[in-house]
Amino acid sequence: MKNYRSKDKDDHIRVDLVRSWKEEQIMELYRAGGWWKEGMDQKRINDLIKGSFLFAVAIDISTGNAVGMGRVISDGVADAYIQDFVVLENWRNLGVGKLILETLLGECWSRKIAWIGLIAEPGKEDFYGALGFRPMLFHVPMLLSREAKEC
Repeated sequence: MKNYRSKDKDDHIRVDLVRSWKEEQIMELYRAGGWWKEGMDQKRINDLIKGSFLFAVAIDISTGNAVGMGRVISDGVADAYIQDFVVLENWRNLGVGKLILETLLGECWSRKIAWIGLIAEPGKEDFYGALGFRPMLFHVPMLLSREAKEC
């Protein structure tokens, strides 16, 4: 595991940018987000992490366990998308999500990436708005989805 950057919050949480992580912990975070589907291959999680432009893990310093994550998909030059952003329920409303997002945004900005988008779940507008995100008027998020049997 290579750590690109760490931040501490009250000596309880650290956010690291990683190129790999414990597969079962990331799978649990995907389950917490409602994104893990039956039949997905846990062994491919580190391929997903490596294929991301950035992958941040919030770590409970006392246990070393992942309690949140977020990733960035990007060309590394102009545009970036925040994706798969989740914090375990018992760690929510403690600043963990904000710390993850600030880490990802800071790294994007340090690389001069100015356009950063995401699709927020309903009810999360205030959280993202407090960090500078605004609705994209006259734009509609769209999805083309094929259920992957081997992902």
